[in-house]
Amino acid sequence: MKCFQTETSLSPRKRGFHLITGEILKALPEISQVNAGLLHVHIKHTSASLTINENADPTVREDFESHFNILVPEEATHYQHTFEGPDDMTSHIKASLLGASVTIPITKGRLNLGTWQGIYLCEHRNHGGSRSLVITAQGV
Repeated sequence: MKCFQTETSLSPRKRGFHLITGEILKALPEISQVNAGLLHVHIKHTSASLTINENADPTVREDFESHFNILVPEEATHYQHTFEGPDDMTSHIKASLLGASVTIPITKGRLNLGTWQGIYLCEHRNHGGSRSLVITAQGV
C-alpha cells in the first residue's frame, strides 16, 4: 500500500465556483504512482467547500452561484452570526450543504473522473482569501 499526502494553498479567488482539478494534480504528482486507489481532498475552512461537477461549460459554474444565492440569500434578516459581514453565516450554510471533502477513484495513475467532471473550489465569501487543502492519495 502506498500513501502520499501534501497540504497546499490555493490563491485567493472571487466568490463563485472554480475548477481546481489541475492544481490538485500539480500539488500531488505522486498520484501517477497509484495503480488502484483513492484520492481524498479536504478543505480546511468553514466558508468554502468542494464538489465535483461539469468541467466544460462555464455557465454551469455561473448557474451554481446564482442558485446558491437564491437558496441561501444574504438579505435574510434571521441570521445571528454576521460578525464578519452579510456573507458570514450564508457562507457557512453553503459550505455545509456541499461539504468539506471529495473522494475520487485513482485508476492506473489517473483520476477516474467522468468525461465532463472536474473538482470545484466553491468560494462562498466575497473576499475569502487563500484556501488550504489536504490532498491524500492511497492505493497500490
